[in-house]
Amino acid sequence: MSKPQNDSLFEAPPMGEQERMVEAILFATADPVTVKELTGRMPHGCDPAEAIAHLRKRYEGRGVNVVKVDDAWAIRTSPDLGFLMQKETVETRKLSRAAIETLAIVAYHQPVTRAEIEEIRGVSVSRGTVDQLIEMEWIRFGRRKMTPGRPVTFVVTQGFLDHFGLENARDLPGLKELRSAGLLENRPPPGAVALGEKDDDEDEDEDQTELFED
Repeated sequence: MSKPQNDSLFEAPPMGEQERMVEAILFATADPVTVKELTGRMPHGCDPAEAIAHLRKRYEGRGVNVVKVDDAWAIRTSPDLGFLMQKETVETRKLSRAAIETLAIVAYHQPVTRAEIEEIRGVSVSRGTVDQLIEMEWIRFGRRKMTPGRPVTFVVTQGFLDHFGLENARDLPGLKELRSAGLLENRPPPGAVALGEKDDDEDEDEDQTELFED
């Protein structure tokens, strides 16, 4: 009968070396990396969670920081130095108001169904708006709701949190701040739109569901 393998025979690298390994992985990876993924990449016996804790302290006050994004970790530019990256991050087009409102509702009310989004906005939601937000990987399908018809729900993605520098959805600004910035408006209830007025979504043809404005 063979002897069971003794894991203790495999000695983990010193913590300083584990920090270097975690640093190398986070630096070279564009997307945030989970502790589970780090464990799978590093030698047997390593403790990436502890290595991250040491690495975060080492990067405190530096130009880049080790930050948590949902349940993963990444190296990102320090928030107070973001202005230095403006040239690299300026976009020539902006999200349409319909897309911004839909995205904000998903972020604040997730998990939320399409019907609930429409109820909150007071107008119908273009299929193209939702589809393209999914293609941008800013929202994704969540669990089906336990109501008649079991409609699908939508939630924000890790990519959304990472793009806006958020650890989780609880870090989002308040609704009052969004409204003061003009990102949300109080909409009239369905059927109350004045004659001749149209919502952003109603301006879109079925074959032309542009998410962006020129």
